[in-house]
Amino acid sequence: MKKVTDTLVHRRILGLLLIVLVITLFSSGRLAYLQLWKNDFFQTKALEQRVQKIPVEGLRGNIYDRNGIPLAISVSAHTVYAIPAEVDDPEGTARKLASILQMDYDFILQRLQKRTATQWIKKKISDQEAHEIIALNSPGIGVVPTSTRVYPYGSVVPQVLGFVGIDNQGLEGLELYYDQFLRGTPGQTVFERDAHGRVIEDGVRGYQPGQRGGDLVLTIDYFIQRMAEEEVRRACYETGSRLGLIVVTDPKTGEILATAIHPSFDVEDFSSYAPENRKNIAVTDTYEPGSTFKAVTAAIALNEGVATLRSGFFDPGYIRVSGWNVRCWNRGGHGSQSFVETMQNSCNPYYAKLAIDLGDQRYYNGLTSFNLGYKLGVDFPGEMGGTLRSPGPAIPLVTWANIGFGQGLTVTPLQLIAAFGAIANEGILSVPHYVKELVTEEGSFPPDIPEQRQVIGKEAADTTRYVLRSAIEHGSGKRAEVPGYSVAGKTGTAQLVEGGRYSHSKMVTSFAGFAPSDDPQMAGLLVLWEPQGAFYGGIIASPVFARLAAKILPYLGVERKGKVESGLRQVVVPDVGGLGIGEATRVLQGVQFRVEVVGEGSRIIGQVPAPLAEVDEGTMVYIYTDVDFIPTTSDLPNPYGA
Repeated sequence: MKKVTDTLVHRRILGLLLIVLVITLFSSGRLAYLQLWKNDFFQTKALEQRVQKIPVEGLRGNIYDRNGIPLAISVSAHTVYAIPAEVDDPEGTARKLASILQMDYDFILQRLQKRTATQWIKKKISDQEAHEIIALNSPGIGVVPTSTRVYPYGSVVPQVLGFVGIDNQGLEGLELYYDQFLRGTPGQTVFERDAHGRVIEDGVRGYQPGQRGGDLVLTIDYFIQRMAEEEVRRACYETGSRLGLIVVTDPKTGEILATAIHPSFDVEDFSSYAPENRKNIAVTDTYEPGSTFKAVTAAIALNEGVATLRSGFFDPGYIRVSGWNVRCWNRGGHGSQSFVETMQNSCNPYYAKLAIDLGDQRYYNGLTSFNLGYKLGVDFPGEMGGTLRSPGPAIPLVTWANIGFGQGLTVTPLQLIAAFGAIANEGILSVPHYVKELVTEEGSFPPDIPEQRQVIGKEAADTTRYVLRSAIEHGSGKRAEVPGYSVAGKTGTAQLVEGGRYSHSKMVTSFAGFAPSDDPQMAGLLVLWEPQGAFYGGIIASPVFARLAAKILPYLGVERKGKVESGLRQVVVPDVGGLGIGEATRVLQGVQFRVEVVGEGSRIIGQVPAPLAEVDEGTMVYIYTDVDFIPTTSDLPNPYGA
């Protein structure tokens, strides 16, 4: 019996020893794992608990026009921060900071008394304010570099540029679309602190500057943009329009040379304006294009062989479709017409008939080949695709008839100007875009936009171009003619939709075209919403395009054809480059030119009309000026101990 008991005790002791051994081995293994394998991890964790990191912004990249003119640049600024645990006298420090920064004392005091590692006091302060704060040498108060956006030429193409927020992040426009590229890489300033949050004098300390972001070179031409802004503003004032837009592109590349919207806003004070003023309606809004769309219907019909230059049509003033009368604007009708004359007369019934003859599926396929009903892929946020219903039993024939002359679908202005660009460019559609190249320290590269593609045949495009030229020479767009240049285009007037019905008083008036018609160098679109009084495109929109083209084509170096007899004495424009503003003005006025100075700088960077051009006496000459030098670095001492 005793032997059995001793054996049982020994077994229990051995079992206990085995358990102790297993626990010891596990603990030793765990300790070895933590101290050897996980050593770096816990060292890092311990250091992170002691080290305070304050982010330092990378300088945001600049935005230039196609000529290298800076439209938005970043210059050095500064941000004030506090380490509350180190502030010895919160009340006194708050009073001093409030005086220098022109801020509320209670707001600063509240921040200085918070139980946090760091607190931002104010961002984007001036060099002078930063100097004064550093000179205070107040415990717990520091300054780190940041940047602020500056617009050397004022608010140029603001709806396209967009703007940045207080933390230098893009909020709207290209600043938002290319934010990651422009923003750069942030840096940091670091210091080691004790358990109370105070800086350890001999602890870890360092400063890593932020890396500068990339630059954008836009397709926008500063000079053409200013011309477009002047014309859209004038058009809105003269017609009483609620809203106006001008878009100018290079039809061969899709590069957008100008986007002018009125009313506009000041990009340096954007928060004071209604959000509607800040929208780039060329991309984000849609409308029914009206008769300008007849050019697209004609191009598709010619491409599909449904119509030719030999086609004819008798217009009694209406066409009957699905029990509805589609009426012509001329109540008595135009009678017998050739294909070219239907465009000259802007005959609604004929273009309704073309849509019907094409058939819903074939017409729909032609429209979508122009990317209508879908987004183009423009390099801009918030692009709309327009409205185009798919064929089906639920879509009556009259819907397609209405689309034939530009009602019953919606497009963005850029979709329409892209379609006209394709007609101008031998049937090749180029997606409109705002960025010409993205530039980094390693080099430059083009934006990521869809490639050009053939949407209609060259012959159909050339015939449509000829027809659009005739609409200017002999049709409703006569007032768009520019002496010495051949303009092709189409006017449009469409009713606005209110409450699901077409308004009889609110209209959208437009003109779309390109020039010269035989070798297009520019395409332009003018849209006016709710003009007062006379609202027909041929009356109020065509002259605006004529004035604009008369400025842009000479600027682009396009020579006039034939001798233009204006009845006025011809004068050679002096070259005023290198002169002071006052002297240049006197020289130009001395030969009977009117002068307008654009910008507030002291150095002349360009003039329109170009030097040595021969123009009418009394022509307005625009002098474009540069701005004074703006420093992009700071002379402040390095406050980071690195």
